[in-house]
Amino acid sequence: MSETLSSLFDLPPAWREPLAGEVSKPYFKELAEFVEAERRQHEVFPKPEDVYNALRFTAPGAVKVLLLGQDPYHDIGQAHGLCFSVQEGCKPPPSLVNIFKELKSDLDISVPKSGCLTSWAKQGVLLLNSVLTVRAHEPNSHRGRGWERFTDAIIQHVSALPERVVFVLWGGFAQKKEPLIDATRHAIIKSAHPSPLSARNGFFGSRPFSRINAALREAGRGEIDWRI
Repeated sequence: MSETLSSLFDLPPAWREPLAGEVSKPYFKELAEFVEAERRQHEVFPKPEDVYNALRFTAPGAVKVLLLGQDPYHDIGQAHGLCFSVQEGCKPPPSLVNIFKELKSDLDISVPKSGCLTSWAKQGVLLLNSVLTVRAHEPNSHRGRGWERFTDAIIQHVSALPERVVFVLWGGFAQKKEPLIDATRHAIIKSAHPSPLSARNGFFGSRPFSRINAALREAGRGEIDWRI
């Protein structure tokens, strides 16, 4: 097994047992082989060592919030395995700019200079994309290859956790995942997507950050410090 191929089977330790069944299924082997072939022929983001960063920074028992994205950023130097987040030194893309605007409006937190959301992930915000890889400059190029099945399994595992989790579903794509979530035990926060195309149609003014912290307080779980 090549280094690239084996990296997709090498889950962060805390997630190996919960996801062992998924990586042993035929579809996952086909997915891994597809990604390996893509990396041989094209530039693919994020780097192999960053694909599972959402799982690496947020262990199952630490998940307080699951924020669901769709596809990794597809331009050079952006994606590093956390949805909506970009690497240090990279200019925040438009959706992230709008997230920071809403953060300022909601909690009066100054707009950060960095677009790297690792500090959120380390506090229990699982920043999960539905698709974990993408061909450079070709959005959605790895859609429908098996990642969705894998990340659906992650959503279902988080939904089965004993403590309350706040699921944040921005936009129609994310909201299609709502049936995977046990809404009788968990909080679900929905709004329009923060992209420039839809932010003014229900994202701005939705106050997700204060609502997340309120739901965590109600469950007796610590709030997230959203400052970066």
